[in-house]
Amino acid sequence: MPGLIAHEWIEPFGGSENVLEAIAAEFPDAPILTPWLNAPERFPGREVRELWLARSPLRGRKALAMPVLAGAWRTAIDPTEELDWVIASSHSFAHHLHPRGRSRDAAKLVYTYTPARYLWTPELDDRGSGPLARAAARALRPIDRARASEATAIAGISNYVAERIAATWEQPASVIYPPVEISRIQSVADWRSRLGDDGLRVMDSLPETFVLGASRFIPYKRLDLVIAAGESAGLPVVLAGAGPEEPRLRTLAEAARVPVTFVIEPPNELLYALYAAATVLVFPPVEDFGIMPIEAMALGTPVAANRIGGSAETVAEGISGVHFDADDPASVADAVRRASDLPREPIVEWSRRFSRERFSAELREWVAANA
Repeated sequence: MPGLIAHEWIEPFGGSENVLEAIAAEFPDAPILTPWLNAPERFPGREVRELWLARSPLRGRKALAMPVLAGAWRTAIDPTEELDWVIASSHSFAHHLHPRGRSRDAAKLVYTYTPARYLWTPELDDRGSGPLARAAARALRPIDRARASEATAIAGISNYVAERIAATWEQPASVIYPPVEISRIQSVADWRSRLGDDGLRVMDSLPETFVLGASRFIPYKRLDLVIAAGESAGLPVVLAGAGPEEPRLRTLAEAARVPVTFVIEPPNELLYALYAAATVLVFPPVEDFGIMPIEAMALGTPVAANRIGGSAETVAEGISGVHFDADDPASVADAVRRASDLPREPIVEWSRRFSRERFSAELREWVAANA
């Protein structure tokens, strides 16, 4: 059964690119089709085909390329190639891919991170907030919905996304949670043992108990709420990550009633050590899925998470964490206190339902049932 895997674009870092690697591993003979490949090291020896955009000044310029991406995907399949199935790994326009020619009867399977936020939910994506973007969205939405209706089957990364698919594309969707490297994270008994001198100095400088916030330092991640949660619970705060919000967060930290420590751009080994040492991971953003809470849970760390979004599904109330209302400081503080009392072994066990092995099995079953 010859197939093809399409993905929006391929960069050195990105959550959807990590999922693409897992999809590609399950179908090693399927070529990968993408507008541009800016991280060839991700797929050594693999056939990766680039669209004509890769040979234009639009290569890598996502915002500028958006107006032509839909059309570029539409004619991307070689009509002389005979395919039985295509998987469109889509958060923008990859699902506009159109099997044609000798592949016209190929099953079109759409694995969806989200219908394009700048088209359908601009309140969640600043790229869709300007007047020109809003005008373009009005024209593109009917086309985007029509392209989604061509799918043989659609799967979303969470029930939260499946509900958005129903509301925007007006299509049903099953749910296949993305893969998290649970086995690899749990294969190391103590991540401190994998740290170099610099990482050990960071860990030794931290308080014995602390609230952890880990993400990019950007506004919608709401790391200000992590600081507020630490203040309310009387616990020191550690913020791990990097980004343009760092100056504002440092200003808030200076005024905080508890110590706030910044760990900038921690490598994975140090991030895992921070997860394991934290009293609670506080996760305020509204995410479509959210991998970081699951990574923390894989190490037995309880999570205080927003009750809206993917974390409403991935964090089990009273088992692996506690949910809060992000706009209610008392709710956040109460969630931190209650989560810190949870036993760790059930948290570790809960995390395993999001493993890469589970993803691989469900993905193969989905393709076999629909291709």
